Amino acid sequence: MLERAGRVGIIDTGANASVPLVERALAELELTPDAVEWLFLTHVHLDHAGGTGALMQRLPRARVLVHPRGAPHVIDPTRLEAATIAVYGKQAFEHLYGKLLPVPPERVHETPDGERVTLGPSELRILHTPGHALHHQVLFDADARAVFSGDTFGVSYRELDSAEGAFVIPTTTPTQFDPEQLRASVRRIAELEPESIYLTHFGRVTGAPRLAAALLEQIERFVELAREHAGAHDRHQRIRGAMRDYVAARAEAHGIADAAVTIEAVLGADLELNTQGLVAWLARTEKARG
Repeated sequence: MLERAGRVGIIDTGANASVPLVERALAELELTPDAVEWLFLTHVHLDHAGGTGALMQRLPRARVLVHPRGAPHVIDPTRLEAATIAVYGKQAFEHLYGKLLPVPPERVHETPDGERVTLGPSELRILHTPGHALHHQVLFDADARAVFSGDTFGVSYRELDSAEGAFVIPTTTPTQFDPEQLRASVRRIAELEPESIYLTHFGRVTGAPRLAAALLEQIERFVELAREHAGAHDRHQRIRGAMRDYVAARAEAHGIADAAVTIEAVLGADLELNTQGLVAWLARTEKARG
């Protein structure tokens, strides 16, 4: 959430369960829902945007700022719901996300690449950053030298911080992971020379040049591992195991104790989703080759 001169912008909603937390945050700032000018979605994966419809019902003046590819799913979330169930399963979907609510089309603004939006006296820039998803975008606050990066700049858990700083890994989750696009998007963020990057998963990190280099190296290695095991009958398990070992070796070099155990405990779900994304990417490249 951003507040400038009493006006508010919200970045991502989380799932429906997050909506009361947003309302509580507004109350703690002594602001009303009328103060919210816009809701910026980095992308429409439901851990970022699942609460959009429910939250917008509580924000009478706000507009949704969303990538053109994501806008139809905000207006009618039926296909998005089905695609998410295909990844997580129906029971997990209902537990995590509940009922998705549509947003009226007149309250949805499709954002072109490079668009500038205002919040009080501040101007912020929207940049399209595909690679994690075709409909991904980030928000750049030049005054604060800050980027709100969604999933493009990876994930970083505070439990894995060390004297070396934050530990970051890319998100290669299904269904639209594209390594070339993701590398280009990471570079685009780094070229902004931000002092702070706010990751949806989880929180503020600094040292963008080091983190960008780490992400670019890992994306390349993840792709290499996927290709190395592409022909195996159990390629999912082999790719996941190889990725775990590679990430654990990086974690050990980063100064993380019991790296193999810690990485599995903290990043196990991310490694599984990353593997699904790499397998889906392999399938698309194989189909394209005929």
